Amino acid sequence: MRRFALLLIAAGAGVAVWSATARAADTDDADIVVRGEYLVRAAGCVACHTDVKNNGVTFAGGRAFDTPFGTFFSPNITPDEETGIGRWTDEEFVAALRYGERPDGAHYYPVFPFTSYTRMATEDMRAIKAYLFAQPPERRINTPHDLLPPFAWRWTMGVWKMLNFTPGTLAENARHDAVWNRGAYLVQALAHCGECHTPRDSMGAMQPDMFLAGTNEGPDNELVPNITPDTETGIGDWSHGDIRVLLRDGLKPNFDDVQGSMAEAIDDGLKFLTDDDLNAIAVYLKSLPPIKNKVERKSP
Repeated sequence: MRRFALLLIAAGAGVAVWSATARAADTDDADIVVRGEYLVRAAGCVACHTDVKNNGVTFAGGRAFDTPFGTFFSPNITPDEETGIGRWTDEEFVAALRYGERPDGAHYYPVFPFTSYTRMATEDMRAIKAYLFAQPPERRINTPHDLLPPFAWRWTMGVWKMLNFTPGTLAENARHDAVWNRGAYLVQALAHCGECHTPRDSMGAMQPDMFLAGTNEGPDNELVPNITPDTETGIGDWSHGDIRVLLRDGLKPNFDDVQGSMAEAIDDGLKFLTDDDLNAIAVYLKSLPPIKNKVERKSP
């Protein structure tokens, strides 16, 4: 009897340990999904992968992007196993963001901002995947891109990458504090501000010497402002508070509101960031070298 009692006690202890471990795992899973939602918002996934104009389902893709190279359509990133990313492994998801590669090895076009996402920490990439996989799957076949040659030939992106792309995470800058480094991470990697606010060359690559200086050939041919701290053509006379208000509420210091893609970026993502992260973005932007570049529509 004594041996039997001891076995029962041991079994009960084992069940208790297993239950505690399972609860801890469930808590960890819930935490990573919550964290993933925050990162998805910061990364602008909602705006790009939702065809709002045609009442599309969130993350089901189909949004059109008109560019000088043709029209791109965002893919379905819901966890549908046939038309979305439901069969992707963690490694395949990370490879898409880090290297711009599909699971079948084909190259993504840089309209998908892997050139910035590559700088993200791997744990952030995995958290984003966890959140996306926690969403309801939506069956929607991806719309093929409508591109001009040679850009219609996807293999040419391999050459493009060799010339214009260096993968790798963003290293912290020891010369700056944690707030500045967080701002750099948000601007350069997660929120990928440079993808819209930096002029591109004839091959569609960002011009590093004009980082964040604005362009008159933004998404859907929009004018995208200079957000370097130049006092004449940029945001040099803006305060840190002015930048935080714009990112949270979409209001400029003159009380004009933002329009177009930036309004979407705020409504679907940036306004959900913490005050600390908004402040970090402001600190980083105000620390950059000013670039004089007046953004205006070209004369016909």
